[in-house]
Amino acid sequence: MALRNIIKIDEEKCNGCGKCVTACAEGAIAIIDGKARLVSEIYCDGLGACLGTCPEDAITIEQRQAAEFDEAATEQHLKRLKAQAPAPMPCGCPGSLARTLERKPAAPAPSAPAASQLTQWPVQLTLVSPTASYFKNADLLLAADCVPFAMADFHGRFLAGRKLIVGCPKLDDAEAYVEKLADIIKANALNSLTVVHMQVPCCSGITYIAKKAIEKAGVPLAFEDITISLEGDILNTQTVN
Repeated sequence: MALRNIIKIDEEKCNGCGKCVTACAEGAIAIIDGKARLVSEIYCDGLGACLGTCPEDAITIEQRQAAEFDEAATEQHLKRLKAQAPAPMPCGCPGSLARTLERKPAAPAPSAPAASQLTQWPVQLTLVSPTASYFKNADLLLAADCVPFAMADFHGRFLAGRKLIVGCPKLDDAEAYVEKLADIIKANALNSLTVVHMQVPCCSGITYIAKKAIEKAGVPLAFEDITISLEGDILNTQTVN
């Protein structure tokens, strides 16, 4: 152990976008359970190349007792990571890794198509008005953009009986979304809030947006946070207070 510089990650600020992962040349950071985490002290050289890439200022450098940086071990670690990667990631994001999804043959189509459960317009978070009458005392569904495409039964499972807003926590303006959602929460005495997102790390940023919006609104509101697999299955459901 030695007194040296090493990164520190604030998990409360981290939205799991993964930008720090690709910025770290030593492979010292990984997205685990939707948060950036230091894999091992021996892989971190303490130079802080990842600091400038974090959009939430969740990474800092601290000086503390830590295992010394091991260059040889880091080289072996990078070789293992390279061997495990099946293809390059187009935009450097773990969630952009190309993959093929195997599907079972679809059941025969019903004689009549399922009815849409959408009861308001618009649905994009940038476009909706916080004072729209349909939000008053509503059961609100905040869904990441990709969820309806992954889930064949999205309308019946989640949208029925709820008002909908959608957005992408990776590609859109997260802080603007926090402001807009906070305004909706403050203005409408919501009956409930449900957040649905994909399993890829950057998509969990929509949970972060919901938490920050509730905090900014100053309204006590627990919400159900649901994670969907790429195959369209529910992986996890938890209540966030």
